[in-house]
Amino acid sequence: MFELAQALAVAKSRQDLPAALRLLHPDMMLESPAFGTTARGSAANERALARFFASFPDYQVELAGHADNGETLVCWGAARMTMTGNRFGVTPNGMRAEVPVFIAFTFADDLIASERFFFDLSVLYTQSGVSTDAVRRTLFGELDRALR
Repeated sequence: MFELAQALAVAKSRQDLPAALRLLHPDMMLESPAFGTTARGSAANERALARFFASFPDYQVELAGHADNGETLVCWGAARMTMTGNRFGVTPNGMRAEVPVFIAFTFADDLIASERFFFDLSVLYTQSGVSTDAVRRTLFGELDRALR
């Protein structure tokens, strides 16, 4: 399990979309709660990763540790990335951010069946010089205001 997760980390750190997709089950679910996104299936995962790499073209992730129970693998480490463009409705400062990450994986047919990618959105955006509140409004709209 860890070998697959590590191979995915390497492929994503190279922004190698074809290599990353080869490691994913056709029914793969990629979930990023910080962004409020879920992608299911090969085509949706390809779009999600391409969009992510466009926003963070120098993305690198380093897995520092892991544990599993035979069915689920959890990994932790750090992601380093520079936010570019204005996808989130803000203009970043161009500085590279480093954020702690926690990733939970499941597997099927010797491929990655799901990935839940956790990180603190405010840490990323503070280091990128943008307003976390502004980004949250872009990502979550009025729903975010209703939760306050």
